[in-house]
Amino acid sequence: MKIRAAVLHEMGRPAPYAQSCPLSIETLDLAAPGPAEVLVRIMATGLCHSDLSVINGSRPRPMPMVLGHESAGVIQEVGQDVSDFAVGDHVVMTFTPSCGHCPICAGGRPAMCEPGGVANAAGTLIGGAVRLSLDGKPVHHHLGVSSFADHAVVSPDSLVRIDPDVPFAEAALFGCAVMTGVGAVVNTAKVTMGTSVAVVGLGGVGLAAVMGARAAGAGEVIAVDLSDTKLALAREIGATMTVNAGSMDAIAQVRRLSGGGVDYAFEMAGSIRALESAVAMTRRAGGMTVTAGLPPKDATLSLNIASLVGEERTLAGSYMGTCVPVRDIPRYMALYRTGRLPVDRLLSSRIAIDDINAAFDRLSAAEAVRQVIEFPA
Repeated sequence: MKIRAAVLHEMGRPAPYAQSCPLSIETLDLAAPGPAEVLVRIMATGLCHSDLSVINGSRPRPMPMVLGHESAGVIQEVGQDVSDFAVGDHVVMTFTPSCGHCPICAGGRPAMCEPGGVANAAGTLIGGAVRLSLDGKPVHHHLGVSSFADHAVVSPDSLVRIDPDVPFAEAALFGCAVMTGVGAVVNTAKVTMGTSVAVVGLGGVGLAAVMGARAAGAGEVIAVDLSDTKLALAREIGATMTVNAGSMDAIAQVRRLSGGGVDYAFEMAGSIRALESAVAMTRRAGGMTVTAGLPPKDATLSLNIASLVGEERTLAGSYMGTCVPVRDIPRYMALYRTGRLPVDRLLSSRIAIDDINAAFDRLSAAEAVRQVIEFPA
């Protein structure tokens, strides 16, 4: 079938993207789903820094590629050997397919699936297939999803069924921002009631972490960012205090507000400086820092090992919120329904796919939290 998609042919074109147009809207061929694959009509997809990091070249991927990984849609066709999904199911896509039987998946960590990681790096579906093409030449899949298109063929291992009454624009955000941010809080750090939390970096993932910390019962949630607008939004969705990261004494402010340092600090900016600040914000004797930001691959961090050992600090990475998507996404949606995760507040704007390059300018300039492409019903 013919589909309309945003294609990235080369990384590293200069901003502003509205002028350089790294993403071109083109008509591609999408093959029918093969065995153990499904065809999804994409209804909404969010713009994320993980997509931006491919556009600017900081996280290289094989080219050409259809980006997009945070999305929701409706199943239109199922291939052979698909029994868990049916035509008409509403689904959220996740950005690491889980094979379910490799040692890591069997150990309960599907976000770290070995075959899924290999396929994502190669730009294929988890079975190794490429279903996208342009003029007879293959176009790579992004993280097994490629949702900057009106349709996608994906593995069922990349899908979670959802209730049909959840709006697609909000549902899409559960596939990355909510899963990553809330998951880092409840799965990776296991934040407990009454504890203190700092969140450094208030993009979609960071603001989701703020919501997750309040939902988990944290007593103090301190939001840290350079943007006063995002700090104001953080207060509206659960932050008890805010600190502008541009202040000369931002770290000291967080330590003072939390009585000597927070129990948990979350770095969500993908910045080494932000991560160093997050570590410094934690309390002596057991403070934990979790990072879900993805800086360039060659970025390194210098740590005081004596402090790490002598004060029993913890530094942990969190990928995909350490989530089991089929377990966690329904749980987070249940919290959304009761108002404890106001995910709709993350939506900065709804746009058409033709506006995608200018939208990435806004994302790069930190002028938006989550912009969502909506496709016509």
